[in-house]
Amino acid sequence: MISGFILRALEGKIVIAAGILLAVAMLVPALNLLTPPDSAFHIPTYVMALMGKYLCYALLALALDLVWGYCGILSLGHGAFFALGGYAMGMYLMRQIGSRGTYGNPDLPDFMVFLNWKELPWFWYGFDMFPFAMLMVLVVPGLLAFFFGWFAFRSRVNGVYLSIITQAMTYALMLAFFRNDMGFGGNNGLTDFKDILGFQVQAGGTRAVLFAMSAIMLALCLIVASAITRSKFGKVLVGVRDAESRVRFLGFRVENIKLFTFVVSAMFAGIAGALFVPQVGIINPGEFAPANSIEVVVWTAVGGRGTLIGPIIGAILVNAGKSYFTGAFPEFWLFALGGLFIAVTLFLPKGIVGTIQHGWNARKALKAAAEAEKGRDAGTPPVTQQVQAAE
Repeated sequence: MISGFILRALEGKIVIAAGILLAVAMLVPALNLLTPPDSAFHIPTYVMALMGKYLCYALLALALDLVWGYCGILSLGHGAFFALGGYAMGMYLMRQIGSRGTYGNPDLPDFMVFLNWKELPWFWYGFDMFPFAMLMVLVVPGLLAFFFGWFAFRSRVNGVYLSIITQAMTYALMLAFFRNDMGFGGNNGLTDFKDILGFQVQAGGTRAVLFAMSAIMLALCLIVASAITRSKFGKVLVGVRDAESRVRFLGFRVENIKLFTFVVSAMFAGIAGALFVPQVGIINPGEFAPANSIEVVVWTAVGGRGTLIGPIIGAILVNAGKSYFTGAFPEFWLFALGGLFIAVTLFLPKGIVGTIQHGWNARKALKAAAEAEKGRDAGTPPVTQQVQAAE
């Protein structure tokens, strides 16, 4: 069963993309750690950390593509799942600080001591253990997606109404996490991390491993997403996107199909957030901002929704452009982002990868038609007549 699942995922382009990501996971840390700083091949640590952040964003875009590109659910709240995964990782990293904090309290994080908390809140228990924290990275976003989707999909909320509700969800969470009495650091969030699994977060070797894990997890999630979309379930998924009422009339439980996909997508986003936090060094309520979720939609649209690889490319390209524009022309970045989205919508509605695929398929169709026409002009009998003659 597992081997069949993997074989369904191993489509040619997916194999190539996963192979490139695995090669990057080995090559970039090697060039950072094994080459001297004055070498032309040396990759500085800050560049590697920036690339690792791009890979986390690419995983978030892949998560959105699974529900938007293949199920037709335009979620404007995936930033919430990303942030919850980041907070789960941040809580583990805060528990690892122990008595090395500013106030020297072995049990309470600094912000709790500053706010005169007397004991650790119950929902912080267990986050001193790495396996529990990693489980929460999946469970917390997954549970939120499950309960949200359970009510939304069974109420048959679709289209722009569902998009608005998802945006309201992430905005409500942002306001809640800004409150100091929530126990998550309020406006400042969680920061000043020291160790992860006993290794210093800021050490060069640790940052190299975090980058490699980001690339590896992106490759694994890409394979899982490919296996889902290329299976029989994936065919039904596309049917829900293109003609939901027909799929429902055929006897499928559309709400269950949407719910499963939404939960898996939320878990992907949680993993992305968990990998993002130790590389950036902070997680705060700003990650819940609705504008962040809208940016993810832009990345996916630019790369090409419904292609899996396209959103990865879109996220990397747009964020690389953002890094350049915010440094060179900071006041024009939002105009550039809005213009890019409008240009893609008007001139590349299928995105970069979708347009390339469409052109390639059109070229193959024209080539096949030309060969068929050439065969008719030469008097070659149709293939069916050749088979009948052979029989």
